[in-house]
Amino acid sequence: MKFNLFILGLCLGASILGGCNDDLSLVGSTIQPEGDRPIVYNDTFQLKASTIQMDSIYAKTEYGLLGEIYDPLYGNLKSDYICQFYCPDDYQFKHKPLDGMIDSVDFRIKYSASSWIGDSLAPMRAEIYQVTSPLKDNYYTNIDPKDYCNMQISLGAQTYTAFDPSISDSLRENALDVDNAKAYPSVVIRMPKELGQKFYEETINNPGTFKNQDSFNKFFPGLYVTNTYGTGNILFVDRSSFTIYYRYIVTGSAGQDSIVKGFERFNVTKEVIQLNRFKNTDMTELLKPNDSYTYIKSPAGVCTQIVLPAKEIVSVVKNRILTNLPLTMKAMPQPDWQYALNPPPYLLLLPQDSVKGFFEKNQVENNKTSFLSTQYSSSTRSYTFGNISNILQYQIDNAPDKDLVLVAIPVNRETSQGTYYQDPYTISLSNYLAPAGVQLRKDEEVTEIIVTSCVFNN
Repeated sequence: MKFNLFILGLCLGASILGGCNDDLSLVGSTIQPEGDRPIVYNDTFQLKASTIQMDSIYAKTEYGLLGEIYDPLYGNLKSDYICQFYCPDDYQFKHKPLDGMIDSVDFRIKYSASSWIGDSLAPMRAEIYQVTSPLKDNYYTNIDPKDYCNMQISLGAQTYTAFDPSISDSLRENALDVDNAKAYPSVVIRMPKELGQKFYEETINNPGTFKNQDSFNKFFPGLYVTNTYGTGNILFVDRSSFTIYYRYIVTGSAGQDSIVKGFERFNVTKEVIQLNRFKNTDMTELLKPNDSYTYIKSPAGVCTQIVLPAKEIVSVVKNRILTNLPLTMKAMPQPDWQYALNPPPYLLLLPQDSVKGFFEKNQVENNKTSFLSTQYSSSTRSYTFGNISNILQYQIDNAPDKDLVLVAIPVNRETSQGTYYQDPYTISLSNYLAPAGVQLRKDEEVTEIIVTSCVFNN
């Protein structure tokens, strides 16, 4: 540990005390008696960093990821999901099907143009299974589909590539969402029309089934959507739905009957449950201890654990006021192979035992016990957290005999624009669900921290 003690002078006051808290304002410092001016200390310590595995993450969302990719550095990732479907209260078919018969049923996985990662031409196959057990409000991503589904009964499968050559360039450019025109990229899986027939007959024979969402869920608990063939691509699913198609009779103004096409559509929405599953494998190399760097892999892969030597710091700073502890994490250069993972845009730093409650309660950074980095800088290859002295002070006040264990995890940030002179502010933080990876340096240079503290002479 290196130690540096100096007295705050008039010419250095502004630059040094910029890191102190609001109670140590420079206002009036030039007229303070010499004995009243604070003494500022800079003490240097070394933090420790390591890679730890994430068993699962909290992912409450109506969006999903579907597919499988392999990265030479970060290993394999497979993603799929189980979903319910929204049903309006007292639902009925909009029209009576011709002869009471359903024509067809399909399930659609819709995604935005270029909304994928990996090889857009990799052949993949999506398959769907009937959910047989009620879904629980467990939004953690280590679910086992076998707990909810009969994996022996498939309701349909479809081979696809992420790039859909059947969509014209003009439609793709405008990202139009036109039913039956496939203007919006989608994977369409044919389902047994008997399922649609069962739905229609249930609305006639047992209308109470559609009285509310709970009763509908008992009748149709949902679907499990997964990949059963192929690797090299993951879709970012914007919308999942199943549609029942039929024909019905319309009587015109002249009394002439016409047969027209109709459909009933059930969507995955925020009102119902969607359970996302992420399965990471081949991560042995990431978890091996080394002296050079740690890893972050999303979603639900590995993150970086940081240990601040709070016990050692306490023994040095004693009763001083902590005023500044800047922290920046620097990254290694990204791999340059094809389809290499990109760094996540933001990292969230918080105590390891606070992660669960933070996301379940939809919290945002408070700069006291949780800190959000600046957006990843590709030019400096770094994440900057600013002054994190508040969390160290909290640890010293509450558990001075223990070191401070923090984790840096990848997050997605939603913002709102403030007034014209304010920067955008955070309105939502959630676990980052897109495949991403970064190596963070942990050599002596970047793990050195400087703790600034102040004391007043009375």
